[in-house]
Amino acid sequence: MSRSSPTGQGVPPGTRRAVVIGTGLIGGSLGAALRQRGWHVTGDDLDAGRARRALDLGLLDAVGDDLDAEIVFVATPSAIAGPRAAAVLAQPGRRPDAVVTDVSSVKAAVVEHVTHPRFVGGHPMAGSEQAGLDGADPDLFVGASWVLTPTADTDEGAFALVAAVLADLGADVVALTPADHDRLVAVVSHVPHLVAATLMNAASKTAQSHDALLRLAAGGFRDMTRVAAGQPSIWPDICADNAAAIVDELDRVLADLAKVRDQVAAVDRAGILSMLQAASGARRALPAGVTRPDRLAELRVPVPDRQGVLAEMTTLAGDLGINIYDIEIAHSAEGPRGVLVLVVDAQRAGELRGAIAGHGHACTVADLA
Repeated sequence: MSRSSPTGQGVPPGTRRAVVIGTGLIGGSLGAALRQRGWHVTGDDLDAGRARRALDLGLLDAVGDDLDAEIVFVATPSAIAGPRAAAVLAQPGRRPDAVVTDVSSVKAAVVEHVTHPRFVGGHPMAGSEQAGLDGADPDLFVGASWVLTPTADTDEGAFALVAAVLADLGADVVALTPADHDRLVAVVSHVPHLVAATLMNAASKTAQSHDALLRLAAGGFRDMTRVAAGQPSIWPDICADNAAAIVDELDRVLADLAKVRDQVAAVDRAGILSMLQAASGARRALPAGVTRPDRLAELRVPVPDRQGVLAEMTTLAGDLGINIYDIEIAHSAEGPRGVLVLVVDAQRAGELRGAIAGHGHACTVADLA
């Protein structure tokens, strides 16, 4: 008997099906990207008018729910993502192997709320200056990092499914622990946004008495403050959920700024030059983007058939900055063991093998033709 709600009826057999809860910028872009790849996408939103508009724009196939969908994306504000994901997983009649993931930019609070093995915490490091559906773009995730935060409770098959779907959307999948994710995004996303907003507000105040100021705001200032044009309403929740990491990083930035202030006040030319040279070198070393390497290697890791092993191995690769381009879990029918297969850059396969061995697991490496 079909478990489909009315929105799932009439879908051609064999069509992959997804649900997107929350049809803003990320949810709308997800719907568009999945539909572009042949999925049937059902979507819903607390604002019924926004969901209908997403349908009218061709970002969804239907409005509502689809109990037969294999994957559900919770694209709501972080404050309600955890409860909403838990409710989806507990919903009677839903496909029993359905996987749920979210897109919240803070992970620890969400992951602590949802301990179900078929929930995989996620965060796409992608966005647009355009808010809501007006910025929806099926290519938004192409080349973007998408962090997954598996835990000891995460089902290996659920993780592999989410990772494969995201890779098909063009995303670079990175596995981190929830705590590491929140600490790192405070450095590269949350504090920079707050700093950009502070700089923009300072300039705006000065412009009230100096009309020419904003006319002098050339490329450098515009680049530094571009993210300040983003959607303000999501940031109080982000700051609340990740307060400890954000405050720690703000303290470090303030200490560094105080040092720069003292160097300028003392006309410390050597100190200023050294600081700027270090920053210039670090900025130039930033990766321009992730490209698939010419040579790939397959690591095969015999592992105990227990929860938590996949999270251990994938977050180990994430800690080393090694991208996993494909993943497979082969369970043994003859005992409590399986084989975890990871496909990575052949040039870094030896490094990952050494790290895995350091965690007490044997590992073989073979180049892929």
